[in-house]
Amino acid sequence: MSRVLRWRIPAQWAGRTVQDYLRRGLGFSSSVVIELKHSPGGLLKNGEACRSVDLLQEDDLLTLTFPKEPMEYPPAPGELSVLWEDEDFLIVHKPPAMPVHPSPGHDRDSLLNRVAYHYQSTGQSHRVRPLYRLDRDTSGVLVLAKHRAAAGAGTEKRYLALCQGELAGEGTIDQPIGLGTESKIRRVTGTGQRAVTHWRALAQGGGHTLLCLSLETGRTHQIRCHMAGIGHPLAGDDLYGGSREWVPRQALHCAAVRLTCPALAMDRTFTSPLPRDLTSPFPWLPSWEELCKEDILCLPV
Repeated sequence: MSRVLRWRIPAQWAGRTVQDYLRRGLGFSSSVVIELKHSPGGLLKNGEACRSVDLLQEDDLLTLTFPKEPMEYPPAPGELSVLWEDEDFLIVHKPPAMPVHPSPGHDRDSLLNRVAYHYQSTGQSHRVRPLYRLDRDTSGVLVLAKHRAAAGAGTEKRYLALCQGELAGEGTIDQPIGLGTESKIRRVTGTGQRAVTHWRALAQGGGHTLLCLSLETGRTHQIRCHMAGIGHPLAGDDLYGGSREWVPRQALHCAAVRLTCPALAMDRTFTSPLPRDLTSPFPWLPSWEELCKEDILCLPV
C-alpha cells in the first residue's frame, strides 16, 4: 500500500525550494528526494506535479507519495512479539537463536520471514526493512521501517550485557576493529576501522558484571570484540573467549531504542526486559523495574 504524507509550508520556508524543505526541514536523504522526483505522483505542490527546484510559498500543501513495494522475503508463520506498530514502523522483540535475515540454511526461519508473514496476514504489503542488524544470538528491540521515508529515521540504542569478571564505574573503549588473519573473528587491530564503545557497570556478582553499553560506531561484533579485547568477554560468547558454563549464547540484549523521525512526528523510546535465559542463571541481577529507575538511556554518545 502507498503511504501519503502531507505538510503545510510554514512562513519561514517561503521562498525556499522544495528540495531545501525536504532535505533540511524534514530530514529526508537525497536518495529519497530523487526517488520521489522520478515516481509518478510522488511529489505534488497544491495537488499538481512539481519539481524539487520549485519555490515554496507559505501555506502551500506539499504531498509526498511513497509507492507500494513488494515483499522480497517469503512469508513464514511463527511467533512474532510486536512491541509497537503504526503506518510507518514495526517494532518487535527479537528472540535469541534466530537470524534477522534469511541465509543459506535459514531461508524461511529468519525473523524477516516472520515479519513478512505478519504483513501478509494483516493485509499489508511492505518491503521488510530493518533499520539495523542484531546478531543471531543477540536478543532485544528491532525496528523495521515500512517505507522509504521511515527508513531514514534515527536510532539510539542501549544494550545490556553480562561480561566475565567484575568491573566497576564506567569507561570508553576507543580501539579499531578489523578481521583477524585467516579468520572471520573480529579483533582489535591497528589496521581496522575506528570503533568506540561506552560502558557503565550496573551490578556485579558471581564473577560477572552487568553492563549498559552504547555505540558511537556500528562495527560487526563491536561490543563482543571490544569487551574481549579488555579481558572481559561476554558470558556465553565462546567465539570471543567467553564461557558457556552459565548461558548458551552471548549475554547481549538490545534493551532500549530511541526512535526519532521529525518528518513523521516520531520520538519514542521502546524497551525490552532481559529475557529469562539471561536472568535465571544470575539471581543477583537487579529487576527490570530497578534498572529502569537507573535510566539505562543515560550514557553519552
